Amino acid sequence: MRVISGKYKGRQLDPVPNRLTRPTTDKVKEALFQIIGPFFKGGSCLDLFAGSGGLGIEALSRGMEKAVFVDKQPKAIRTIHDNLRTLELEDSAEVFRTDAFMAIKAAGKRGLHFDVIFLDPPYGKVSYEKLLEAIDTYHLSTDKGLIVCEHENRERLVDEYAGFSRRQTEVYGGTTSITIYERKEQ
Repeated sequence: MRVISGKYKGRQLDPVPNRLTRPTTDKVKEALFQIIGPFFKGGSCLDLFAGSGGLGIEALSRGMEKAVFVDKQPKAIRTIHDNLRTLELEDSAEVFRTDAFMAIKAAGKRGLHFDVIFLDPPYGKVSYEKLLEAIDTYHLSTDKGLIVCEHENRERLVDEYAGFSRRQTEVYGGTTSITIYERKEQ
């Protein structure tokens, strides 16, 4: 695992030392960031089900100013902290060990808004519909914000959830798909 582009291009990231997480491959990560914007001029992102923190760290490397990482696995939290420390990104990040829905609620209460929200839960274990409804309920997405859902290829996500509509879906290999949602026009 490595950072694909930006300020930290080529830097190695530690994986989570267990079989509970499934890191996003470099190929998928590179393709994803070409779709959502190869580089950012500031902004913030939320990396739910963060694992090693690879997606949020990639966004920081490409110009995001702030990232919030959430995972409920202790080994994942340690790995995120280690990766942030190695890249000297602690001042640009917050890390929380909690359930994704609790994190969404807490972020909403704090009035946080994100330009990009990464959703990469364990395949088949969490409802994207419920996640998007919670994100909409707590107003976590900026008006132009994107929600990136990584999911199993055989799982088909619908065109609209809560206040969001599907912008596109891309398939990578035989197992992984990325579906990107944006806020519906009012």
